[in-house]
Amino acid sequence: MKVLVTGGAGYVGSELVYQLSQLDQVKEILVYDNLSNRNYNLFISHSNLMRNDKVKFEKGDLLDSRKLRKAMDGADVVYHLAAKVNIAEEHQDSYAFEHTNHWGTAEVVYAAEEANVKHFIYLSSTGVYGFSNSGEELTEGSRLNPRTHYAISKMRGEEHVLRLSDKLNVVVLRASSVYGYSPAIRFDSVINNFLFESHFNNHISIHGSGKQMRSFVHLNHVVKGMIRVVQGDVESGVYNLVQRNASILDLVDTFKALYPSLEFIFINQHIGLRNLQVNLNTKFDKYLTFDRKIELHDDIVKMTNRAFSF
Repeated sequence: MKVLVTGGAGYVGSELVYQLSQLDQVKEILVYDNLSNRNYNLFISHSNLMRNDKVKFEKGDLLDSRKLRKAMDGADVVYHLAAKVNIAEEHQDSYAFEHTNHWGTAEVVYAAEEANVKHFIYLSSTGVYGFSNSGEELTEGSRLNPRTHYAISKMRGEEHVLRLSDKLNVVVLRASSVYGYSPAIRFDSVINNFLFESHFNNHISIHGSGKQMRSFVHLNHVVKGMIRVVQGDVESGVYNLVQRNASILDLVDTFKALYPSLEFIFINQHIGLRNLQVNLNTKFDKYLTFDRKIELHDDIVKMTNRAFSF
């Protein structure tokens, strides 16, 4: 089996590539990435993964149609992870999100149509739902109402991907906010950011009242879900990937238990930010049941030991 992973040098992608490389059924993995995030840990991590004869790298942009089609030649499976996710630029550069997440995804879909691809897995986001009313838990059947440039572009990417459903196995995985250790770890997601700030600065900032609910999923669950698609009979469709729901204040309590002297301040505390809460009983559970009994405290301890064991 030949696998193409766009964005394979990124936070999720590097871990996916590593775990795919351990499977006997996978004979070749081509990482297609433009390295725009300047994250080179793929090339030095996991005992130098690039020495694995299965793994090859092609530096390329999603909108480079010719190079993309050449990279996809002979691929059985396409994991499309490449995306612009820098939330810090969310309100500054809407074009960049459209450029990569919308039109870049369209190019990947066009290339897959021409190739003899059997499985197409697209990593999307529960952000496409927008926000939920207080207490409402969103499901795969909930109406889409994206409220950010990032989420809008991911929804439009989904629309392109789902056009392939009548031609090959297409699975859209809407991941909640991802946390967990990877050699290419990002520290701009909520839990990862709190971990970095707690560990090094002993100080975290809370936007809004902190009562807003958010949904989270561990990196390993995301990777297991993506691999499960090509190991079994996962039907074409859209699936949520979620492990837990928690308020921001719940997260603060967890970090306070780990770092007793931790200080925190509220920014715009009078503003009640909206909730995004996803039902934990997802359609994907019939294929892979995640262990949701693991305490967040235990996950964070493991992350700390792996991320900061210098």
